Amino acid sequence: MRLTEPLAHGVLVSRYKRFFADVLLDDGREVTTHCPNPGAMLGLNTPGLGVWVSPAEGAKRKLAWTLELVEADGGLVGVNTLHPNRLVAEALAAEAIPELAGYGIHRREVKMGAASRVDFVLEHPGRPTCWLEVKNCHLRRAGTLAEFPDCVAARSARHLRELADRVAEGDRAVQLFVVQRTDCDRFAACADLDAVYADQLLLAASGGVEVLVYGCDISPEEIRVARRLPWVHVPAPALKEN
Repeated sequence: MRLTEPLAHGVLVSRYKRFFADVLLDDGREVTTHCPNPGAMLGLNTPGLGVWVSPAEGAKRKLAWTLELVEADGGLVGVNTLHPNRLVAEALAAEAIPELAGYGIHRREVKMGAASRVDFVLEHPGRPTCWLEVKNCHLRRAGTLAEFPDCVAARSARHLRELADRVAEGDRAVQLFVVQRTDCDRFAACADLDAVYADQLLLAASGGVEVLVYGCDISPEEIRVARRLPWVHVPAPALKEN
């Protein structure tokens, strides 16, 4: 996925009210950017970190810039939570995710359960319908372990229960985590920040929901789904040390 060009580089001044971030651009301008990330952004919201911002598209936008990438721990981290679905759509079209290849129809934002929509429904004659939910992952606290979520994620836990319901009715269901970092080689549910979600992921997997994790290649020009990462179970007390 090509990023809106040209991105501008700067340093983070402050991230506040979840969806706002002040950035000092390299050319000396201080701008307020849209921060498309409702999470805690642990480790990625420290003033002074290098960032990349994109010019806003569309005349109706109130803010002229969007926060896209943060420079952390020697690499780039994608913080725009709108991108994973776009990345996955491109990967599905190119059949770049082998576990999800071979489906002729890819439908997006399909109603699932009483009050949810699933990110993708994949269909092909002779194959069970595949319900695919995508989550963005950008948290890394130590070592090379990627973690999700970075705050309590009740809505995401509900999605897991609804995916398990699809499996119980004979369909296929997949929870796909897109790790927008280049410095992680494995993934775990973040049990110390949201024990309910971590338990729900294990329960869903035991009920037949498939858990896939893919890391990305990231540059100021492009982000793309690149490689599968293993999902591991790390007990809550050991998370910060892994």
